[in-house]
This record gives sequence, structure tokens and C-alpha cells, in this order.
Amino acid sequence: MLKKRLAIVTTHPIQYNAPLFELLTQRGVIEVKVFYTWGKSVLSNKFDPGFGKVINWDIDLLKGYKYNFVQNVSNNPGSSHYNGIDNPTIKKEIELWKADAILVYGWNFKSHLNCIRYFKGKVPVYFRGDSTMLDEKKSLKSILRRIFLKWVYSHIDHAFYVGESNFEYYKKLGLKNNQLIFAPHAIDNSRFISNEKSKKQASEIRQSLQINESDFVFLFAGKLEPKKNPELLLESFIAASFEKNIHLVFVGNGELEARLKSKSNSTNIHFLNFQNQSSMPGVYEMANTFILPSAGPGESWGLAVNEAMANGKSIIVSDKCGCAKSLVLHDINGLVFTSQNSKELTQHLIKMVELKSEDNKMGKASLEIIKDFTFEKIAKAIENHLILNSLN
Repeated sequence: MLKKRLAIVTTHPIQYNAPLFELLTQRGVIEVKVFYTWGKSVLSNKFDPGFGKVINWDIDLLKGYKYNFVQNVSNNPGSSHYNGIDNPTIKKEIELWKADAILVYGWNFKSHLNCIRYFKGKVPVYFRGDSTMLDEKKSLKSILRRIFLKWVYSHIDHAFYVGESNFEYYKKLGLKNNQLIFAPHAIDNSRFISNEKSKKQASEIRQSLQINESDFVFLFAGKLEPKKNPELLLESFIAASFEKNIHLVFVGNGELEARLKSKSNSTNIHFLNFQNQSSMPGVYEMANTFILPSAGPGESWGLAVNEAMANGKSIIVSDKCGCAKSLVLHDINGLVFTSQNSKELTQHLIKMVELKSEDNKMGKASLEIIKDFTFEKIAKAIENHLILNSLN
């Protein structure tokens, strides 16, 4: 019996998707081919506007699976706007490959939406996205947007939802329970598990920042941009008036970097430049608590939280993070605060330091929770429903 073929449509190789594509290929239950819609230019254009610098990932994002870079004829190629992805040949290429189903990552690009509409009724159309309603405000614009999104999702047969907030999003836009398949947002948990190498990296980082092994460290890692709200974290940390053995470390670059450094008034606030994937296990290992204070709009998940939890860390997140409802159990493996509420965040910082003796307990709870958020779960969900659809 021939394996069922799944065509995957996504813009470009990223570190959070490539391992899944490789795993699906290794498992051999179905046959997959990835159609990258940005075009080959994405391999040379590696400037990341969020970090404000050229990013060269130090892990191979193209190994172990079939792929094709589809010609993109956009005058301004990119994933930041609808017309940045324009592939006149993609529908024909997918048909020539004889796909039994199509999985589209994101609808808000010209060719992605065209594929969703074109293949509806021809083959099963699956969708993957992590949007939420956490940022929605009551207005005429939001009402009109809902009407439009309901039309978009009327062309979807099934959506793979990443967590609770994403599930609620799809339900509000008209998808039924039997159209929604849980396929959790995941990272390669094994890469971030604490081990001797990460412990050595962590010790070196602490030494370079003149942080003692017994000191308590809060960590922010990501783009220093308004959406992630690192400035609120800085202000809340300063307001806590901690002793010198309590530290805050920012890892990353971005448009707020200079402002954050100018407002930093203490020797126990530290800044590290962007760290590549091979260094990140040591970065998480160096910390006691990881913090994602996002204000949004658009913090649809926050995969750095997955990484920190895989390393066994306690977590503080804002309620605007898409992962909050699914990953952070208040007072179990971390704390959740109301977005933009500096006073509440300050209280949570103080509480986490006071709970230092229970820090390991929260970290173990993180490890237990994150066990259910794996690439294997996503792969099985995709395989099971592709095969099930073929039998109906």
C-alpha cells in the first residue's frame, strides 16, 4: 500500500519546524514534502529585523526531509506582509507531486490563502497556526475581522491547534470540535535537558557576568522589542530593590536595547548579545526563573518558555502569552501576572525569590508538564488524521 502524501506549505525554514519535518520523514508512516514559499532568497537574506542583525542559525534546518523552494515573484519578498509571498506555480507543483492532503502554515500570505481556497474539496486541507483572541478589543474593526476570518476558516477541513488559547480562537471563528486536533506547540526537548555540557556553559556564563554560583538569576531571552515588554520587567526588577545576590539577565538584541541599558542602574542587571541555538541550553541552565512579560499584540505562544521548562526552570509569564493557559500552572511550576501590571510583576519577582527553597520543586513540575509537548505528539496527530481521512 502506497504511503499517503502530505504537502506542507510554509514560508521558510525555522528551528521550531524543521525537526518535525525530519521526524515525520524518519517515522515513515506518511510521505512529506515541504514547499517553502519565500523562495531561495531566504537562504541569503538572513537579516532579522527583530534582533536588528544578521542571524545565522548553527543547526541545519534542511536536513532529513524533502523540500522545494518555490519561485516567489513578489517585488518585496518576505513574511511580514500579505503580498510578500506570491508563488504562481505552487498549486501546479503540489498537484504534480500528487499530494493526498495539504497542510498550510498561516493563511495571511497571498499564495497560502490561494492554496487553501484552491485545494478545498479536492484534497483534505489542514491548517497550522497559533493565533489567539488574547489581544482582541471590542470595535468595528474586530467585528469585521471576525467575519473575514470565519470566511477564511470555512475553507479548512481540520486545524491542528497548539494549546488552549489557540483552541478557543478556532472555536470562536466557527470550527467545530471534530475539526480541531491537538498537536501541541513543541521544541526539541532533548536539546535543552540539563546535562554536564549545559552546566559547564552555565558556569562560564555566570563567571563572565561575575555572578556567584549561589546567587539567584532571573532570565529574559528573546528579541528586545515592545511586544515582549522587557522594559516592564526591568522597571519591576528595579522596583523590587533586591540585594546584590539577586540578578536579572537579558539575552538578545533589538530596538529597545539602548533604552534598556540606559535605564539600568544596577550592577546586578546584565546584558548578553543574541545567543545561537547551541549556546541556549547553557543560558537556561544559568538561570533560576525564566520570564516572558509580553504585552502583545501577537505573542501567540512564546516557545522560549518551552525551552526553559525543558531545562527544568520555574516560569513567570504575562496573561497575554499564548502559552500561559497551557504551560504555566500558577503556584505549581510558575506564576502568571496581568499584562502591563508592573506592581503585580514586582510582587511575583519577590515571591519567586522567597520561594527559592522550592525552586527545584517548580522546576520538576515544569519538566513533568513539558513531557506532553513534543514533536512526537504532533507527528502522530498528523499521521493519524491523514490516514483516518483516507479511510473515510
